[in-house]
Amino acid sequence: MPKWVEVFINVPLISSFTYAVPSEIKGYPLVSSSKKDISLVGLRAEVLFANRKKTAFITKEFDTLPKDLGFEASKIKPLNRIIDKEKVFTLEQVKMALWMEHYYLCSRGEALSAMIPSGRRETACGSSSFTDTTIFNKSQQLSEEQKIAVEGILNSSKLINYLYGSTGTGKTEVFLQAAEHILKNGKGVIYLVPEIGLTHQVIESVVKRFGDTAAVLHSGLTGSQKLTEWRRIMHKEARVIIGARSAVFAPVPDLGMIIIDEEHDSSYKSGQSPRYSARQVAMWRCSQLKIPLLMGSATPSIESWKSIKDGTIQKFTLTKRLSGGKPPEIEVVNLSDGSKASKTEGCISVKLENEMRQTLERGRQCILFLNRRGFSHFYKCNTCGFELKCKNCSVALTYHREENRLKCHYCGWSIEPPKECPECGSLDTGYAGFGTEFIENEVRAKFPNAQIQRVDTDLLTKKGELEKYIKKFRDGKIDIMLGTQMVAKGLNFPNLQLVGVILADTGLHMPDFRAAERTFSLITQVAGRAGRFFPDGKVIVQSYNPKRPAIALACNNQLEKFYEDELEQRKMLFFPPYSRLLRLVFRSASQKVAEQSANGAEEILLSYINKNKLDKSVFILGPSECGLAKIAANYRFQILLQGEKISELQQCAANLLYNYHPPRAVYIEVDIDPVSLL
Repeated sequence: MPKWVEVFINVPLISSFTYAVPSEIKGYPLVSSSKKDISLVGLRAEVLFANRKKTAFITKEFDTLPKDLGFEASKIKPLNRIIDKEKVFTLEQVKMALWMEHYYLCSRGEALSAMIPSGRRETACGSSSFTDTTIFNKSQQLSEEQKIAVEGILNSSKLINYLYGSTGTGKTEVFLQAAEHILKNGKGVIYLVPEIGLTHQVIESVVKRFGDTAAVLHSGLTGSQKLTEWRRIMHKEARVIIGARSAVFAPVPDLGMIIIDEEHDSSYKSGQSPRYSARQVAMWRCSQLKIPLLMGSATPSIESWKSIKDGTIQKFTLTKRLSGGKPPEIEVVNLSDGSKASKTEGCISVKLENEMRQTLERGRQCILFLNRRGFSHFYKCNTCGFELKCKNCSVALTYHREENRLKCHYCGWSIEPPKECPECGSLDTGYAGFGTEFIENEVRAKFPNAQIQRVDTDLLTKKGELEKYIKKFRDGKIDIMLGTQMVAKGLNFPNLQLVGVILADTGLHMPDFRAAERTFSLITQVAGRAGRFFPDGKVIVQSYNPKRPAIALACNNQLEKFYEDELEQRKMLFFPPYSRLLRLVFRSASQKVAEQSANGAEEILLSYINKNKLDKSVFILGPSECGLAKIAANYRFQILLQGEKISELQQCAANLLYNYHPPRAVYIEVDIDPVSLL
């Protein structure tokens, strides 16, 4: 038994900690046959840290203390107990945590905590509730395009390969057959999909294809259920791992390939420390293991498109829809032109209403899409213009008719709607904008005999509800489905004919340089739901600004033109992918303290940049108030570091973090390559 161990703890401190191993420690594992001690490295232990019980990750063990310890051995605290009976992380993950510490400027304890399931004991995962799918248990006959793609991917000399093709062209089958080839060679596969698109169709296709050798990791599992799957992976019982962002850390022995579906999706970036990108982690892991990374999407990220253009990534293209469908006809309704077709009594134009009526008369189905939850946008006084905002956050409250409450979608605070304007006392108040509840009421009034179902996160509060509604829609028991982005991603509906985008402009007004890219991607993805099985699919896109490039080019299916124009604009503005960004957010309950901290940090950054002669390559944007200036009672200010080399930005930020001591009431967030600037 070792006398001491080095551990890392999930705290934002760039340091390891030394603990003593008591001779009679609870939970100490023994190899049952020989009663021989086994190594503690790779196990978790419970420790006392700052008078609190914490989970520690054991990365080293020794019988002699290091000479440079810096304190007396008598002051070393003992481990309370060993949590695990067998290892839960490997040396590869320890190495990965070290890389994340340097790259994302987090602590190794935070990195290990993000990787490893929080469960203390294993438990049954229960049966998965899957829906029917168009992908069969056995490998399908590939089209000529698909064959070329599979063979090209497996024989590619490039580390990163990209499968590009519009929705319905059979990308999933190419992914699965590539995975089958890797498995036949005795290697394991990680298959990542976005959390919202951890679509039950994709999961089921993988589970049906690979049976018991498949493991599913997603946020719906408890910590103990994840631990059960984790053990199966480590024991080589599961060889194909499908999951959302954190599945990229799965401890797969003999890993042979990582697949990232819908690569452009922003949910691959973590919103809390460590703010890692699953795509970047996958790239690092594949480069270390010298194995292929296969990504795919109908709307690649701008960064990936540039890499394809530069020859860094090998592209394989699918052009033909395989189920007898063809790209849908897309028609734009200009809500601001005053024509009869664009006239609305609420949010559905005359043109869209007529198309919906004709679709239902044919016995076909419709999807209506709006990226906005709630009955309507916000409470507004028509006399003084007052808008009611959350007391904790700088965002408008959204009205929810079913509960008759105004809610904040960031912190959850809610109030009853005021009877008069809180500012001027006027009774002339109302609601501007509309959301999914508003649309639902309008649709029910216009189509009283149709079966209608709203699908958004306000409604889906119970496990399995999304699968239930999607199955009902596929079985033809729902005529009109409406909702937010969860109806846009990766779902196949044979009888779907019409897709209506209620307001395409929603995301374009965000103060974020990626707003156009997101809008283009979302319209393209939503439109892809129609015409997948029949050649008569139709999409109606409603917009107040239909000439905006993101909308016009998406509606005309001019993907290459959009990327070309967007890259030109990014180059002119020196935004990614022509530069790298590092975001520092200073948040505090006091607006003054948050602002002063950001200003103080700017001075330190400027001093370091000038001292190290980085003024020609590192630029400071800000300090400025964040796009969302207040969230959950915290005021937020940001500084953006911009430059061509991420290493120089990390160097400046690391110097700040290690040498700047802000007031105790201030928390600093570090985000490398941020995907949102709100």
